[in-house]
Amino acid sequence: MKFEYFTLPNGLRVIHQRSKSPVAHCGLFINAGSRDEVDGENGLAHFIEHVIFKGTQKRKPFHILSRMEDVGGELNAYTSKEETVIHTSFLKTYYPRAIELISDIFYNSTFPAKEIEKEKAVVIDEINSYLDSPGEQIFDDFEELLFKGHPLGQSVLGTPESVNIFNQDMIQNFIHRNYSMDEIVFSSVGNISSERLERLLNQFFENTVHGTKRELKTNYPWEKGVRVEVNRETFQTHCVIGNQAVDVYDDDLPAVVLLNNLLGGPGMNSRLNLNIRERYGFTYNIESYYSSYRDTGVFGIYLGTDKGTIDRSIQLVHRELKKLREVKLGILQLSKAKKQMLGQMAMAADNNGSLMLGMGRSVLIHDRMDDWNATVEKIEAITSDDLRDMANRVLNPNELTYLIYKAK
Repeated sequence: MKFEYFTLPNGLRVIHQRSKSPVAHCGLFINAGSRDEVDGENGLAHFIEHVIFKGTQKRKPFHILSRMEDVGGELNAYTSKEETVIHTSFLKTYYPRAIELISDIFYNSTFPAKEIEKEKAVVIDEINSYLDSPGEQIFDDFEELLFKGHPLGQSVLGTPESVNIFNQDMIQNFIHRNYSMDEIVFSSVGNISSERLERLLNQFFENTVHGTKRELKTNYPWEKGVRVEVNRETFQTHCVIGNQAVDVYDDDLPAVVLLNNLLGGPGMNSRLNLNIRERYGFTYNIESYYSSYRDTGVFGIYLGTDKGTIDRSIQLVHRELKKLREVKLGILQLSKAKKQMLGQMAMAADNNGSLMLGMGRSVLIHDRMDDWNATVEKIEAITSDDLRDMANRVLNPNELTYLIYKAK
């Protein structure tokens, strides 16, 4: 992979990879998410992602939504706890159209009061739909338990009560406070030269915006070893077990990623899947996950099971965690684990849309994108001792927090 970098005169950082595909992908990555919200703003970053499409100085909502779809493309956005992204996929011919549209949305959105009120109902429906899915809601509630009282513990969507008070002033305040050119990246994968891409970006992204990004609030009021059980009107019992983990800048990041992949990653041969689902048939869905943030992380295990097998399932999970903490992987086991993860990463990078999103996020966080050889070197450098040390670091049984939705 060959990545090309340049920075516009206004400070906008750009990463591009030329592709022979007739389909192109690009996106604008903004270092602002739900953790940047202050009191009374819960859900505002996500709400802005919705209403940013609701009209600009020269376009009505219909024209924004139709601009790429009229030529067979797609326009979308997402908000996480640390970033907001506007992205589009399209035939390579329409690069000027795509870049101009993202620019118009970014610089010229007007946030009409009428559209704000309409979108409140849409977002509240989204929240209610989410609350009807305990297998999804439990992840947010678990982070609220880990980061109680901290912005990282708040739901990205907010609450119906918080959404109902949003207005134009609050939206503009958040944008002026958090959107700054040195906190923004443009990512592109498509069949266009970097020279032409730079000309287009200079044409449509010539203006500068200056936010006043706040310092991250890093004081976590966290109590270790908490166990919370909540009765729910569900058929399944849902459970998350986990701990705070390393941040996205930690030198040991590759080890925690490999540990997660080995324990309960997407492969059907993960330890949790083989030794709990396949051997005992207790659960349809069991997995581990790692979420990285700029100053911390979360390592968790999720499972859904019948209420009569939850205790036994948790015991079996602990058996697997104990093995990882106490028994080093053999040379062959370690080699297989590395090959599996590298193969998964290579296949993910083969999807140009996913690659574009990964490139943008990497430059936003690290100000670089590792090439394939550098990625392989980092994975191959992991030792069995590294994995065992990381397991003891994030899977200490005395520090694990539990959240259980018990089926009645």
